Amino acid sequence: MPRSRHRFQTPPPADPIAAARDSSLALRLNIGFFLRQLGIFLLMDLLLLVLAVFGMSLYAENRCADVVELVNQRGVPSEDALAWMEASDYTITPLDRNPEGIEYTVTSWLPTSRWETVDGLRTWDLSSYYTIELPNNGRPYAVTVDTSGIFTGLWWAGVVILICQALSLLTNLFRSNRSIRKVLRPIQDLAATAARLNSMTHMSKREIESLTGELGKIDAAHLDSRIDLPPTQKELRSLAQAINELMDRVNQAYSAQMRFVSDASHELRTPIAVIQGYAALLDRWGKTDPEALQESIDAIRGEAASMERLVEQLLFLARGDNDSQPVKMETLDLTDLAGEVLREEEMIHPERTFLPRWGEDPVSIYADPGLMKQLLRILMDNSLKYSPPEGRIYLRVLASQGHVRLTVQDEGMGIPPEGIPHIFERFYRTDQSRDRKTGGTGLGLSIAKWIVERHGGWFEVVSRPEVGTRITVVLPALQKTIDNPSPATV
Repeated sequence: MPRSRHRFQTPPPADPIAAARDSSLALRLNIGFFLRQLGIFLLMDLLLLVLAVFGMSLYAENRCADVVELVNQRGVPSEDALAWMEASDYTITPLDRNPEGIEYTVTSWLPTSRWETVDGLRTWDLSSYYTIELPNNGRPYAVTVDTSGIFTGLWWAGVVILICQALSLLTNLFRSNRSIRKVLRPIQDLAATAARLNSMTHMSKREIESLTGELGKIDAAHLDSRIDLPPTQKELRSLAQAINELMDRVNQAYSAQMRFVSDASHELRTPIAVIQGYAALLDRWGKTDPEALQESIDAIRGEAASMERLVEQLLFLARGDNDSQPVKMETLDLTDLAGEVLREEEMIHPERTFLPRWGEDPVSIYADPGLMKQLLRILMDNSLKYSPPEGRIYLRVLASQGHVRLTVQDEGMGIPPEGIPHIFERFYRTDQSRDRKTGGTGLGLSIAKWIVERHGGWFEVVSRPEVGTRITVVLPALQKTIDNPSPATV
């Protein structure tokens, strides 16, 4: 016994909008915006720090160069003049030792670089001083620039920037939270509507149309004009449009299902009524009238066979809709299969004229033999039913350009142009003459369509009223099917 599958579904929340609002999507977006802004601020702070250090170093270097140029012109000041320099931002100190510090070359690509201090040794603590010691032809001295004032100003400027950034992070966190909730509000409405739809056990056509109208109102037009989110608005409009199209398909599927149930009920009601009528006839007259008895038995047997065919076709379509219809793929010669079906039809209908059209070379496909034989019988049966006794039936098999074309053509009543798009719908009949009197149920072409689509093919239908109908099935050839075996065995 095959193992059945069960799908379990959680009940909808009591408040779908609150559930959507409290979901992790808004939290993830908030965290993402916060981390992105924090990363921007950190990168900006690092850049400002580098610029501040570079600027202080450049200022101190150029300031020392100015002092060295002055010393080169006037000489090293005496001890008495050193006291006057305490009021400035630099000092000049004679050294009784050789210069000490770090040696590095002044780069010439800086727009304000100076060469007066190129042979000096440097020591620094940018929070308080920047010192250059020069040899001065055996009379060394040091120039020290006071950087504490600039450092203090930059320190407090950095503190103010950090405070402003922290306030901006907190403010934008709450502001983006409100913006995200406004942007996600249409999605929350969709979740609430979907939950309401999920909780309903039955929906009428009017309720579906009302739901479609409600979803049609869900777009990004109601966002405040202060929030500039063009990409988000576009995505929400696309989402609303997709949901509306989905609801249109749901509405069409619902209408098709209701029509299918109604047609199936109608098809079953007629044989049941016939059986009940003949049962009443047997109850009244058939017990003593052999002729009435035999007529009732034949009629009941025929209607039971008709109901059996209808139920089998309904079960086939139901299994196809649930993807439980077995499909066993194998390599087969379509010309052999078409010849087999043609010989069966010739035995059943010896009075009809069948004209086969295919070559001697095999036409191989990768398909289910049973389903392909059922497809051929459906197409041949339709051609026989809806064409006059003198009409000829053509059966062609042709391979070309990586596809196999199977054509069944009759010389019958034809199909009006407006009816061709609907001939594969279940229980559809183009006119009143195509009713159950012909022995059909109106499900044959629906089954044929499922078989063809399951094998990766399609139909091409050409028909003219009072001239005939040509139905062509286009299937992938064997090589293409093996390279891409999408219709695997179920």
